[in-house]
Amino acid sequence: MQPKRYSGYKSFSYLKPGEDYKEFRLSPELQRVDSSPVAVTSEQEERVKRIFQEQLIISLHDHCFIAPEDLSEFMEFRRWGRDFTGYEGLSISGLDAVFDNLMNGTAMITSRGGWKWTDIIHDLGIRLSDIDHQDMVVLCRTTEDIVNAKKNGQIAFIVSLEGAAMIENELDRIDILYGLGVRCLGIAYSEGNQLGGGLKEPRDGGLTTFGRQAVRRMNRLGMAIDVSHSGDQTSLDTIEVSDKPVFITHAGARQLWNSNRLKPDDVIRACAEKGGVIGIEAAPHTTISVRNPRHSIESFMEHFEYCVNLVGIDHVAFGPDVLFGDHVGLHTALSDALSIGASRGHLEYEKVPFVDGLENPAEAFPNIVRWLVTHGYSDDDIAKAVGGNVMRVLKEVWYR
Repeated sequence: MQPKRYSGYKSFSYLKPGEDYKEFRLSPELQRVDSSPVAVTSEQEERVKRIFQEQLIISLHDHCFIAPEDLSEFMEFRRWGRDFTGYEGLSISGLDAVFDNLMNGTAMITSRGGWKWTDIIHDLGIRLSDIDHQDMVVLCRTTEDIVNAKKNGQIAFIVSLEGAAMIENELDRIDILYGLGVRCLGIAYSEGNQLGGGLKEPRDGGLTTFGRQAVRRMNRLGMAIDVSHSGDQTSLDTIEVSDKPVFITHAGARQLWNSNRLKPDDVIRACAEKGGVIGIEAAPHTTISVRNPRHSIESFMEHFEYCVNLVGIDHVAFGPDVLFGDHVGLHTALSDALSIGASRGHLEYEKVPFVDGLENPAEAFPNIVRWLVTHGYSDDDIAKAVGGNVMRVLKEVWYR
């Protein structure tokens, strides 16, 4: 892929490890495991390169940080409040923009439960402080920032939060988050909150009165709304109440795999009918299927094609939800904290050590585009799926 203007900067290199913060050994950013690239001919690879040069490449959902190598240290690592961005990996990812969701559910500086207002602000401020000390990744506030990032060999960093529990019952906190750079906010992250129901709740009562007020506030501010981790009824209510299109930033089709973590057809259709977009998810053991029970790029793309057939190419994109490090091990370490088992419904599946072809943000979109090229998709359709559809929604949803 066309490399970005990377200077070699490493996170927090303006500070002294061991003096300013506790040092942890981090996972390798690249070639941590033997993940397989999608096979293409030399002619097809030239086409792939041209697509990356000419089209906007936008990830609708990722976590571009580097996990510690020893995941038994993860909670202590997070309590120090410093996520190290994988700048080297991002420099070869081909991305022009990424909806980065920090690690908001594990911002546990003051609480083991996470999602506290002070912790979220701490998480956001420290991450943006590090980003401000280099010039390849830039904070994104407008669609023009995305266009300029591509033009300048940079990556637009779109701050996103997966759930709104931290606003509690204070509507103006959405304005504060917007003012600090947040441009996409989820309604609920698995556990229900003041706005509505999450995926793991036994009953989803839908969007609350306060949740309806929050949706209207986000519309007026120009903040994108995400229902990926919201319950089905809360998702449908949010899409109905919103004046603007809504994102399902990272999910798949429940029709292919009966997991609460994936969306049923009626929610995907409602999202598309409102002009919204679903981003296909690749976090370990999510987008699998009866036909492809071993999670890989093949099962992931089966969910993509199902959604394209269901609602059309104009309403499907990619939100891989990957990171730099052992994602499978991280899910094991955080299973209780992030309600992973509960949100998936405790289904039986073949466990993999990593998702082949979609191991981290450096390889996800190059392999996605290669797969699309080798499966007969036109340049126009590829352009829509890898960035064009997301940009269309942002132009309608964001204030500018």
